[in-house]
Amino acid sequence: MKDGKPCRVCVDFKTWSKLEKAKAKTEKTSNVKEQESEKSNAEARPIDNKPQKITEEWKQNNCPADVETLGRHTWTLLHTMAAYYPERPSPSQQESMKMFMKTFSENYPCWFCKNDFQKDIETDPIDVKNRETLSQWLCRRHNKVNEKLGKKQFDCSKVFERWLTGPPSGECDQ
Repeated sequence: MKDGKPCRVCVDFKTWSKLEKAKAKTEKTSNVKEQESEKSNAEARPIDNKPQKITEEWKQNNCPADVETLGRHTWTLLHTMAAYYPERPSPSQQESMKMFMKTFSENYPCWFCKNDFQKDIETDPIDVKNRETLSQWLCRRHNKVNEKLGKKQFDCSKVFERWLTGPPSGECDQ
């Protein structure tokens, strides 16, 4: 919660939904039509106005990201950027990557995620020497987040297999 409001990109959808429902219960609604409107808005309705089943696919295509979706997609972007970062970056490329990470850390929508990432950059500055050092630095950041969330640690020796080449079996190429 920030400023008394749940942060949609800071919590998963189920938690956010529960917080919103709890908030709605505490607010006094004097207009019955408003209550009916809220109920009908909870149902997904296509153009023909007939209710449809809300599926995960529907949510992916129609709902704002929650913290889990945002995190997954963010890590995919960052790891992929690191995997494709030059092996011998120019000073300009190094400065650009540093600036991107700094700007990214200042503008990330989840405020506590942003604060943690900024602190991590201060204690372990971004290493933009080359593709390997950037990928390893990012993997350490990701594993630190995984640890906080009680998730499994990623084997950082496999960053290029995961984010650049795919497994040796070629399964990703099929």
